[in-house]
Amino acid sequence: MERMMEFTIYIDGKPDAVWQALTSPEGTRAVFFGCTLKSSFEAGADYAYVGPGADGEETVHVYGKFLELEPGKRMSYTEHPGPSYRENHAELGTRVTITLTEVGSTTKLTLVNDEWPDHHPGFDHAKELWPMILSGIKTYVETGKSLNFGG
Repeated sequence: MERMMEFTIYIDGKPDAVWQALTSPEGTRAVFFGCTLKSSFEAGADYAYVGPGADGEETVHVYGKFLELEPGKRMSYTEHPGPSYRENHAELGTRVTITLTEVGSTTKLTLVNDEWPDHHPGFDHAKELWPMILSGIKTYVETGKSLNFGG
């Protein structure tokens, strides 16, 4: 049985504004816990979410490859935990697909996180983390502010 999770959220903003929250340095710092998304932003390109953490200011928290990029509409990528999180990080890959659909004056964001290996220890943590990230995206697009989850 495949392990996967799916979330949908509606954001009071256009898809391009949501895309900026997902890809721009300002947006990713606000919604991905102070990390910047480093990549050339093209299908097949490597990416990494880099920010303060166990390895200093340039800790790689998550990394992978973009599988698909359609600005303002869709992104799909492989995702691995950073090396400081798991010794076997390279074998702990999943897939994330984010789809943005304009609905009136809002954006429907659908996130699917699938292709979880049976032995992946981060599944339960991701089920808790994704709603925090999606709430952060919604808040940032609608108010320009980031959420403070403490810690």
